[in-house]
Amino acid sequence: MPRGRFAMDLSPLRDSRDFRLLFAGFLGALIGTLMTSVAVAWQVYDLTGSAAQVGLVSLARALPLVVGVLVGGVLADRFDRRLLMLATRLPLTLVAVALMVNALLPEPHLWPIYVATGLTGLFAGLGGPAMLAAIPSLAGTERLAAAGALTASSAQFAALLGPALGGVLVAGPGLAACFAIDAAGFLVFSLALLFVRPLPPTAPETAKGVRQAFAAVAVGMRYVRGHRLIVGLLLIDAAAMVFTMPQALYPVLADQQFDGGPGVVGLLYAAPALGALVGAATSGWTGRAGGHALIGAVLLWGLSLTGFGLTSLLPLALVLLALAGLGDLISETLRSALLQHGTPDELRGRVSSLWMVQASVSPALGNAGLGFLAELTSARTAVVTGGLVCVVSTLAVAAAFPALRRASLAAPDDRLPGPRRTDDQGVPARQAERSGPPPR
Repeated sequence: MPRGRFAMDLSPLRDSRDFRLLFAGFLGALIGTLMTSVAVAWQVYDLTGSAAQVGLVSLARALPLVVGVLVGGVLADRFDRRLLMLATRLPLTLVAVALMVNALLPEPHLWPIYVATGLTGLFAGLGGPAMLAAIPSLAGTERLAAAGALTASSAQFAALLGPALGGVLVAGPGLAACFAIDAAGFLVFSLALLFVRPLPPTAPETAKGVRQAFAAVAVGMRYVRGHRLIVGLLLIDAAAMVFTMPQALYPVLADQQFDGGPGVVGLLYAAPALGALVGAATSGWTGRAGGHALIGAVLLWGLSLTGFGLTSLLPLALVLLALAGLGDLISETLRSALLQHGTPDELRGRVSSLWMVQASVSPALGNAGLGFLAELTSARTAVVTGGLVCVVSTLAVAAAFPALRRASLAAPDDRLPGPRRTDDQGVPARQAERSGPPPR
C-alpha cells in the first residue's frame, strides 16, 4: 500500500493560517496543563496518602465541567466562538497562579487544590464547545479526520512532554515551577487567539432567557437521541473511559508496584503519549476509515491496559501503555470526525457540549471509581478489572449498534445517515438549507 495512505495529512496546517494559530496555542497551553496534572496528583497523594483523594480531584474538575459545557454549548451557537475561547482561557492563568502560591506555602492546603481544579473545569467547559465547533470552519468539513488527528497528536505530544517535564520539575525545582509554566501556557493560547479571525456560527441561535436556553439544549439532546450512530459513539467512548482510566493510580503504582517516585509517575503519564504520536504519524488512513477501525482501537486500549495492570516490569508496562495510547489516538480521531461529520454547523456547539459532558464525566468517574476500587482491593486489581470490563462493554456496544459498525468517513454525502434535521420548534429543515455550502 502506498506510503502516502499512512502518512499524517498536514493539509489543515498547510492551508489554514487560523487553524495553525489555534493548533499552536492549544499545544502551548496543554503542555503546561499536563505538567500541572502530574504536580496536582503527586501533591494530593503526598498530602493525603490516598488514591481515592487523587480520584476525587478528577471528579471535582468534572462536575463544574458538566455545567460549563452545557452552558458553553448554547453560547457557542449564539456568539463568536473565538471570543468565547479567549474569554475562558485568560482566567485560567489566574487559577494556575493560585496553585503556585499555595505550593509555595510552608504547609500547603488541600482545599485550594480542589477549588482551583473546579474552576479549571468550569472555564474549560465554557470554552470547550466553541473550540470543537470552530474546527470544521477552520479546517474544512472534508478534512475533519486530518484536523482531528493533528489536534489529537498535539495533545499527545503535550502528554508526552508535559508529564515527563512535570515529574522532573516536581523532583527538582518543585511544584510551584509546574504551576508557573501552566500559567504561561494559557497566556500563549490567549495571545494566539487574538490573531484568529472571528468565528460566528453560520446560523446563530437567537433565543433569549433561561427557558429558551434550556430549550436550545433540549434541541441538541433530541438531535443526538435521534441518531443511533451518535448514541453509539457516546456509549463506546463511555465503555473506554468509565472503566479504564488508571491515571489516578499512577502515583500509587509508581510507589507500590514499580518502587519509584515522581520521575516514574511522569514516565507513566508520558508513555501513552508516545504510542499516540506513533498513531498520529501514521494516521493518514483514518480519513476513509469508520466504525470497525474505531471498535478495534478501543479494544486495543482495553487489552493493553489489562496487560499493564498484570505486569511488575516497568519497561513492559511502558510499552503496554504506549500501545494503549496508540489505540486511544485512533479512537479519539475517529470518534471526533464521525461526530462532526454528522452534525450541522448550527447545532455543533450544543452537540459538542453534550459530547464533552460524556467525554469529561466518564474519565472522572473512571479515575474516582478505580481509586475507590484500589482502596478496597489493590491498584493492580483495579486496573485489570477495568480493562476487562472495557473489552466486554465495547463488544456489547458494537453488537447493539449496527450503525456504528457501518459508519464511514468515506461516505460521499456531507451528512451521515440519520433522521431529518429540525429547527428549534421541531419542524423539518428545508432541503435548500441542507444542501448549502459548508462553512469556511
